[in-house]
Amino acid sequence: MPACVMAMEACCGTHHLGRQLCEQGHDVRLMSPEYVRPYVKAQKNDDRDAEAIAEAATRPTMRFVDLKSDEQLDMQSLHRARDRLVGERTALINQLRAILLERGIVIAKGRRKLQLRLEQLLAEETAIGRRMRVLIEDMRDEWRALDNRIGALDAEFADLARTDASMRLLSTIPGIGPLNATAFVASIGKAETFGRGRDLAAWLGLVPRQMTTGGKPRLLGITKRGNGYLRRMLIHGARAALPSLAKGKTPMGEWLRGLLSRAHMNTAVVALAAKMARIIWAVLRSGRPFEMAASPSAG
Repeated sequence: MPACVMAMEACCGTHHLGRQLCEQGHDVRLMSPEYVRPYVKAQKNDDRDAEAIAEAATRPTMRFVDLKSDEQLDMQSLHRARDRLVGERTALINQLRAILLERGIVIAKGRRKLQLRLEQLLAEETAIGRRMRVLIEDMRDEWRALDNRIGALDAEFADLARTDASMRLLSTIPGIGPLNATAFVASIGKAETFGRGRDLAAWLGLVPRQMTTGGKPRLLGITKRGNGYLRRMLIHGARAALPSLAKGKTPMGEWLRGLLSRAHMNTAVVALAAKMARIIWAVLRSGRPFEMAASPSAG
């Protein structure tokens, strides 16, 4: 077959197939199904889907998905496995709390406090019945096993973040640790798909939703579009970094202090996450580490 344009919706297996087609000299174009859907006419079937994909691939404003390497797919799989394990651990902890609450045992928030209270309950002979003691011991062992598996993945992410050049660059950004660095490189590579930093922030759903009509702009909450896992991780990083950044005598510190004086804490966290997304794009595209600028008034 002569070299031609191969257009596909980005879904499971397309990155592997796309790399094989690229090796044969074809121009592979992957698109988000969300962007292909408007081109489907009438009822959905295979022929109309193919027509919609072909038409969408020729649009000059279409945004394409970069092909991921095997290393990126491996990292992405590790992150998805960790996210599943964290969800299982959270569900297990909630169930433990519910079981104890039904027996009048209320435990303060926090995993560490729950662990300490469980040790006390299991050490007491009359605190809980035999059946519940066996069940809680089994659930505690399951909790420990999940902690060990999550810890092993965290250690692997830390090793990856130390050995990869792009991840080391991202680690210079406040609020970006091994988890965020590996997750972003696995998802966007060097961010070549995005023409500017605000495009990355918009792709992550960290920009206001617009309801503009009749020339009257109306901004709502963030869109929450795109990769929810990356958005959640970035917001967690922003929440951890905000207190120290807000105290700094830097332009970012002054901006955060002004924002906190007029907006809710959560609003400031999301705004910082959006700014961090722009910084991530700039660092990946420039190949230079992040450097915090000093405030003119600091001297």
